[in-house]
Amino acid sequence: MRAVKTIFAIAALAWSVGAVSSALAAEPLKLRMSWVAPVANWTTMLLEKKELMGHLGKSYTLETLRFQGTPPMITALAAGELEIADLAYSTFGLALDSAGMDDLRLIADDFQDGVGDYYSNQFLVLKDGPIHKVEDLKGKIIAINVRGSGADIAMRALMRKHGLEDKRDFTVVEVALPNMKVSIMERKVDMALDALPFTEDPVVRNNMRVLATQKDAIGPSQFSFYAARGEFIQKNRAVMVDFLEDMQRVVRFYLDPKNHKEAVEIAARLTKQPPELYDSWLYTKKDYYRDPGLVPDRDALQANLDTQLELGFIKRRIDVKAHTDLSLIQEAAKRIK
Repeated sequence: MRAVKTIFAIAALAWSVGAVSSALAAEPLKLRMSWVAPVANWTTMLLEKKELMGHLGKSYTLETLRFQGTPPMITALAAGELEIADLAYSTFGLALDSAGMDDLRLIADDFQDGVGDYYSNQFLVLKDGPIHKVEDLKGKIIAINVRGSGADIAMRALMRKHGLEDKRDFTVVEVALPNMKVSIMERKVDMALDALPFTEDPVVRNNMRVLATQKDAIGPSQFSFYAARGEFIQKNRAVMVDFLEDMQRVVRFYLDPKNHKEAVEIAARLTKQPPELYDSWLYTKKDYYRDPGLVPDRDALQANLDTQLELGFIKRRIDVKAHTDLSLIQEAAKRIK
C-alpha cells in the first residue's frame, strides 16, 4: 500500500510539474516594437485594429515604444530591451558596421520614400525667407531629428551635391519632428527636413515651401523597415510568423481604399488632429509607398547603404541580401487568402 501511495504521489508531482511547464510554454511571447513618427510608422496603427490580429494575446503580446529617432534603437536592441526595431536604412548600416550586430536581419517593409509618384520627405524653408536655392544655406542652421538618422544622411547627401559640408559650411541641430514647424516659424533654423504627417499641417503648407525632397538627395529609398536579431528569430520563428501574419492583415485593411474613412478617423484620434489633416493623402499615392505584403526593396536599400558609405558614416560595404530574412513574411502571406 505504501508503494502504491508513493507511485501516486510521484505521478501527481509529475502531472503538476507538467501542468506548470505547459502553462509556461503557453505564455504569450512579449514583443516590443519601436516607432518614431505617429501614423507614418505602421507600429502606431497596428493595435488600433486588434480584431484583425488573431494571434495577439495567444502566441504573443505587443508593446509599442516611441523613440525620437532610430539610432537609439541600436542600444535598445543590444540591451535586449527591444525585439522588433523600426529602423531607417542609416541605422541598419551603423548597427551592422559599428555595433557588432552581424546577426541583425531585415524582415519587413514599413515605408519607402520617393517611389514613383509617391511622397518624398521635404526640405522646408520659409516662403518669405532668404533661402531660394541650396547654395543659400551656406553659414545657416539646418534641423534634423537625430544625427546619423536617415533624414540626416539625406540632408548631407543633398548638401554635398551642392558643394556644402557640415561644420565647414553649415551647422546641424537636432529637433524632434513635431517641433520642426515651430523651429522654422520662429527662425531658429533656416531649413528642416520634415516628414508626414507634419508636412501636411496647414501652417506648414501656408508658410513654407519645399526647397528639395529626399528623393532629390538620394533617389528612392527603403527609408523605414523592421529588423530583428537572428538569434531571436531562430528561437521564436513560429511566433514571428504569427505576428507578421497579423500585421499583414492590418496593413492590407488600411491600404484598401474602401477603408480610407476609418483609417483617417483612427489617425486623427491617435494624433489629436482634425481628420482633414489626413483625408487627402493618407495611404494614397500622396503618401509614402507601402508594400501590402510588407516586402522591402532590397535594391533601394543597397543603394542607400552605398551612399552612407560614400559619406563616411560606415567603413565597409554591406551586402543587404546577406542580412535579410524574407521567409517570415513569405510564410505569413501563404496563410492569408
